[in-house]
Amino acid sequence: MNILDGGLSAVKGYKTAGIFAGIKKLKKDLALIVSDTPAAAAGVFTVNTVQAAPVTYDKAIISAGNPVRAIVVNSGNANACTGKPGLLDAAAMAATAADALGAQSGSEILVCSTGVIGVPLPMQNIESGIRKAAELISSTRESAFDAAQAILTTDTFTKEIAVEIIIGGKPVVLAGIAKGSGMIHPNMATLLSFIITDANISADTLQGLLGTSISSTYNMISVDGDTSTNDTVLALANGASGSPRIKRGTEEEPTEEEPTAEYTLFAEAFDYVHAYLAKQIVRDGEGASKFIEAQIEGALQESDAKLLAKSIITSNLVKTAMFGEDANWGRILCAMGYSGAHFNPDTVDLTIASSRGEILLLKQGLPVPFDENIALAILKEHDIVIKAVLQDGNAAAAAWGCDLSYEYVKINGEYRT
Repeated sequence: MNILDGGLSAVKGYKTAGIFAGIKKLKKDLALIVSDTPAAAAGVFTVNTVQAAPVTYDKAIISAGNPVRAIVVNSGNANACTGKPGLLDAAAMAATAADALGAQSGSEILVCSTGVIGVPLPMQNIESGIRKAAELISSTRESAFDAAQAILTTDTFTKEIAVEIIIGGKPVVLAGIAKGSGMIHPNMATLLSFIITDANISADTLQGLLGTSISSTYNMISVDGDTSTNDTVLALANGASGSPRIKRGTEEEPTEEEPTAEYTLFAEAFDYVHAYLAKQIVRDGEGASKFIEAQIEGALQESDAKLLAKSIITSNLVKTAMFGEDANWGRILCAMGYSGAHFNPDTVDLTIASSRGEILLLKQGLPVPFDENIALAILKEHDIVIKAVLQDGNAAAAAWGCDLSYEYVKINGEYRT
């Protein structure tokens, strides 16, 4: 697998644009991602009971299995808690994009919004912005970066990645962009993520891969414990690479066959793209000064390992200890204890590590004397690894989070003002 420069522009058969449409005060706020030909589409959405109009609209498109020509995204306004008018506005965004791009109908367009909840969309700005963006779409690196910028809200940097693999002797590229900084929590963290590929793969196979990939990437990150109304991950595959059809086995969707080598390779690249974007979202956590990785080894089952890892990175007491650079291992073990996972606390080994070294805090469930100055030096680094080794089985998992700082409160206290 090769890492490529170029973001979305590295993928064959797509064009992009990102512009200022007047939804925000100054920054780019409308993006288009357009496939030259109808593409297979997959999507996963927020588990919040309160779901924004674009989520409702897109779920219907994905469920119908419609081929998709484009994704239109606005930032600065979530189009959430806007009732029937919001649903009509989402449909109008799709219809406007379809008309501007020459698609057959709005059913070929997916729509996403992010920003302030409960405010009607400024449809005059959005519709004129969609038409303007449609005139500007291109396959250049600049337009891909513009699109990555236009989907951001409180983010401080763009999040994009492109990778290349070889399928049947043909280069196949997968690329993605994402936004997310606050309201990030497991079970589809608060984010928008868009993955495009020129692979030849069916919508059903792509949907299956997406569901599996999310469980170990976006569902394993947390910034602040809040899950939004607009969380959406979309994937498009247009087959422009000319590669052979990627199938799980000899049939399109076999039930028991071992995966083919091509399927496994594509799945690994797909997971890499999602994991990279998920970690970038955490690194951009609102007010964050630490990136925390929780590693669990030796759990009875993978589900236990995931529960334990997520409980560590979502604990406010662990997060504040990391912000204060305090090796307070009791908070970590406590978070593991209320996770709901099965494990024996009397056999846990616990360490913290960074680029400055590693230190053992707990051995077989008992505290180990350690040098507080060494622990402080380790915790002064930006990237921190908390590792718990159990003796209950062979399962492992990792989760990613950040610390909780004064700046997080300031950013969210002033979000609308």
